[in-house]
Amino acid sequence: MLGSTHGTLTTHSRPARVVACGEHPPHTVHSMTDPRGGTGRLGDGSGDGNVDRDVSGRPLSAPVPDLDRFFRPESVAVIGASDTEGRPNTGITRQLIAWAERVGARLHPVNPGRESVFGRACHATVAELPEAVDLAVVLVGDPLPVIEQLAEAKAKFAVVFASGFAETGADGAAAQNRLAEAVERSGLRLLGPNTNLNAFERFRDDLDGPAIALITQSGHQGRPVFTLQELGIRLSHWAPTGNEADLETADFLSYFAARPEVGAIAAYVEGLKDGRSFLLAADRAARNKVPVVVVKVGRTETGARTAASHTGKLTGADEVVDAALRQFGVIRVDGLDELQDTAALLARARKPTAEGIAVYSISGGTGAHFADLATAAGLRLPALSDAKQAELHRWIPDYLNVANPIDNGGHPVGDWRGRKILDAILADPSVGVLVCPITGPFPPMSDRLAQDLVDAAEQTDKPVCVVWGSPVGTEDAYRRTLLGSSRVATFRTFANCITAVRAYLDHHRFAAGYRSPFDEAPRVLSPSFRKAQGLMRPGRQLSEHAAKQLLRAYGIRVPREQLVTSAAAAVRAASLVGYPVVMKGSGPQLAHKTELGLVKVGLTSASQVRDTYRELTDIARYEGVPLDGVLVCQMVERGVEMAVGVTHDALFGPTVSVGLGGVLVEVLRDIAVGVPPFGEDRARAMLGELRGHALLEGVRGAPPADTDALVETVLRVQRMALELGGELAELDINPLVVLPRGQGAVALDALAVCH
Repeated sequence: MLGSTHGTLTTHSRPARVVACGEHPPHTVHSMTDPRGGTGRLGDGSGDGNVDRDVSGRPLSAPVPDLDRFFRPESVAVIGASDTEGRPNTGITRQLIAWAERVGARLHPVNPGRESVFGRACHATVAELPEAVDLAVVLVGDPLPVIEQLAEAKAKFAVVFASGFAETGADGAAAQNRLAEAVERSGLRLLGPNTNLNAFERFRDDLDGPAIALITQSGHQGRPVFTLQELGIRLSHWAPTGNEADLETADFLSYFAARPEVGAIAAYVEGLKDGRSFLLAADRAARNKVPVVVVKVGRTETGARTAASHTGKLTGADEVVDAALRQFGVIRVDGLDELQDTAALLARARKPTAEGIAVYSISGGTGAHFADLATAAGLRLPALSDAKQAELHRWIPDYLNVANPIDNGGHPVGDWRGRKILDAILADPSVGVLVCPITGPFPPMSDRLAQDLVDAAEQTDKPVCVVWGSPVGTEDAYRRTLLGSSRVATFRTFANCITAVRAYLDHHRFAAGYRSPFDEAPRVLSPSFRKAQGLMRPGRQLSEHAAKQLLRAYGIRVPREQLVTSAAAAVRAASLVGYPVVMKGSGPQLAHKTELGLVKVGLTSASQVRDTYRELTDIARYEGVPLDGVLVCQMVERGVEMAVGVTHDALFGPTVSVGLGGVLVEVLRDIAVGVPPFGEDRARAMLGELRGHALLEGVRGAPPADTDALVETVLRVQRMALELGGELAELDINPLVVLPRGQGAVALDALAVCH
């Protein structure tokens, strides 16, 4: 990376505010309310001119598929149905018959080798079906001909169970592409291939309350969430998406987000088919305030490779995936146990009235342990008021600490005091969640405590969370009392409880302030784009001078500088720029100038400038580095060195990063990522995610940095990334010196690579 070249900002420099360096007025580079421009540039090849798109050509909305007839069909065909014992298709056929009866669907077996299947008339071909079916389940090894037949028969949906497609390699991927093309021509919608029967499981219909809708690319990975029904938690749907030749995770996410019975969506995702489609679906859930909890594999190279072999899809660079999920309020967890516990709490808990956590325990040690873990995770345990503590001491001995955590010394068993304590805690306006960790059963105390917690939970809108730490899990207080309540959230570990509570508070905080970035995305190319196009050199890296001209076109402030090709011109340039100056070699193949000795700072005289010009050109000649000239640059006083850049992600397209800059950027790797489109709120949140964020606030006597100018630069770079996405492969502004508050930010060096 490039070293800093900073010094003193002279009084005759251009105005310090970054907005003075380009054609955009303050805070309009990210204003995304222009009407549709209809440029048609960078389209995705869909040919749909009616889809609203941003300036990069990506869609800003996506239709929600009508999956009602998939999950609740009126008619079903089973292609390859069998009733021969011992055959795999026989068990599947039996399960589908039972499912069709539960949902009230007419089922038609199809198999040319049978006249009947399980007593039902069997049809030889799809063409002989007595009606156009809503759903066809394809159990044959080669589904392609069947898909074409189903298209002629006007079927709405098909499910393909067969494997051996993209998950197996290049040949399988080609076969899957042929299948996808046939589906696209047909007009029907396809689930699979390489999927299973999870969508047709027996769901309990005796449970009430908001439900969890489940999406998994691996059927087995959804089992823990599905079995939540045995703990009294309702599930409404299960979509096993498999290889996603057609219907994908995003389709089901959009559909579930609009279902009134769905309180939360849980998903196990190995790879995403299309990044923008997923973000549009996540945006729909965020607009509807429906929480989405995801296990997304691929954090490690091994995990990513395994996921690709399983579903044949891209897992995506994990830092970008993580940022994209966070940006749209998707809660990412690591384990399936976290997935089930977090989704269950989010589905059932009402909106919080406060963010404070109260911890109530029968042991001071238990309360202190939980409090340590919760506080380390970012949860807030407010100290209860003196009046509230006095109230609690009416029923709890004075020598016990009730400030929070609340140590009861042993929950009352023989009278009414236990409920009084719980009701008093829940009545405190600073308490939004009550957590009671019970590390092990201690009858009759734990039995009475469990019942009091259930009774108190029935009378409050605040979540009551219980951690039942017994490894046995067969105790009546747990199995019957706690799990029998739809108002108590029960966990088995401290960690899962803390993860779920933090996600619950984070979700509602995010949902309350959410504004969709797609509503404000730029639809019309800016005048900056016209200037920038003339600077692009396809397939080449731009020189520093050209890269800075690109920045200037988008209103990003750069130092005063001149490109010269002689020592005499360098001296004239220095007098115009103003001493002291920086001199740097400039060439299209030059990236690490500092390491080559091609940067000289603090030059204060004409003789120094003349000698430095000769030295720089000699070094370049010796190193075999072609120069287009030498830059004579204004020195800029020291500020906070940041780096802002653009890279391309295989799933999400252009992404914008910001982080600590300077020569140690590759060592520190303290960066935050944004996936366009995003607004000012997200840009500021990116700064808050940096470990070194305190540097911007001023440390060791340094003044606070101009974070407004830094945010403005990030947003201008985003606009550049969107407009030049198909032409700009990479941009690296490093260092971007952020001056003290009110003085702006200056890009001292830049590298740009064209596609």
